[in-house]
Amino acid sequence: MNRRISLTLLASLVAALVAPVPAAAADAAKLKVGLMLPATGTYASLGTAIENGFRLYVAEQGGKLAGREIEYVKVDDESDPAKATDNVNKLVKRDNVDVIVGTVHSGVAMAMAKVAKGTGTLMIIPNAGADAITAAMCSPNIFRTSFSNWQPGYAMGEVAAKRGAKKVVTITWKYAAGDESVKGFKEGFEKNGGTVTKELNLPFPNVEFQALLTEIAAEKPDAVYAFFAGAGAVKFIKDYVAAGLRKTIPLYGPGFLTDGTLEALGADAEGMVTTLHYADNLNSPRDNAFRLAYAKTYKLQPDVYAVQGYDAAQVLGIGLAAVKGDLSKMADFAAAVEKTPIDSPRGRFTMSKAHNPVQDFYVRQVSGRENRSTGIAIKALADPARGCGS
Repeated sequence: MNRRISLTLLASLVAALVAPVPAAAADAAKLKVGLMLPATGTYASLGTAIENGFRLYVAEQGGKLAGREIEYVKVDDESDPAKATDNVNKLVKRDNVDVIVGTVHSGVAMAMAKVAKGTGTLMIIPNAGADAITAAMCSPNIFRTSFSNWQPGYAMGEVAAKRGAKKVVTITWKYAAGDESVKGFKEGFEKNGGTVTKELNLPFPNVEFQALLTEIAAEKPDAVYAFFAGAGAVKFIKDYVAAGLRKTIPLYGPGFLTDGTLEALGADAEGMVTTLHYADNLNSPRDNAFRLAYAKTYKLQPDVYAVQGYDAAQVLGIGLAAVKGDLSKMADFAAAVEKTPIDSPRGRFTMSKAHNPVQDFYVRQVSGRENRSTGIAIKALADPARGCGS
């Protein structure tokens, strides 16, 4: 009897040893990164640049971060807030990703952040600047490697005032990013003695600008502050030039107007002044190495979106290294990111307690196919993070 039991136990042990390892166990060391970015529509090119930048940094680390191989799961968010919750839930609940990376559109990012905060899933935002995400909605597991919408707007407000503008008309798409960018501009502009005389807007992603350009011509401001990006920025600037407005009314804005759009804009963008946390001629060893690697890999010149994607992977790498790849230690992950300067192509920056970059903003002027820095607008500009409890 005892012999029969022993043989049975031995057989069970052998079977367990030779049984195929479940797929989930075999992939346990992999880190699943959910890329929720626009692959179609107005912001498609921005999503591509972000993904390229992220993948470039991972490739430079041999395809692994903190010893964990990276596996990608992609979703086209279509820049559609109405689809955002379903899309992010697919990544978190169906695909069981460890990290969400996204997105460009602020409205979509807000929905993503709510899910990330509710589930405790690590989220790294490589573009969308919705102020609330690193303010009232700030969370230990949510990080941003780009900007708050307030930051570049505020910087441009100071620059416009210092360049002599007294009365300015603003124009933007009517959504979170546009509203918050204008708010930042007004704060910086009015603090330095300027007045915003009219705020114009149209629904995203509408690009029928003619009626609003007529209003601008009638208003005769000293300058116009515009917030658009991608294909919408191209259409707006071309329409602005065609209406003859640039001859008498300078056009200012955050760098999204001219980043990633210069090829399409051609001579229409020449001389335009913007503010942003990156420029094409920084000529630092770090940026030069990044630009060369990006150009070799993708046969394209990088822009600010590529830098933000690259730095999203850097932040993930810094945090993972601190917790030895164990994302259950989120407090330690966050502490490491908060105390470690990020060696970015844009220049070193730090992460605030609200997890938004504290960074320099450049004054840039378009020259040929480059957004060239003409100096620093504001050094180490931090978002006020009003309402953040951290």
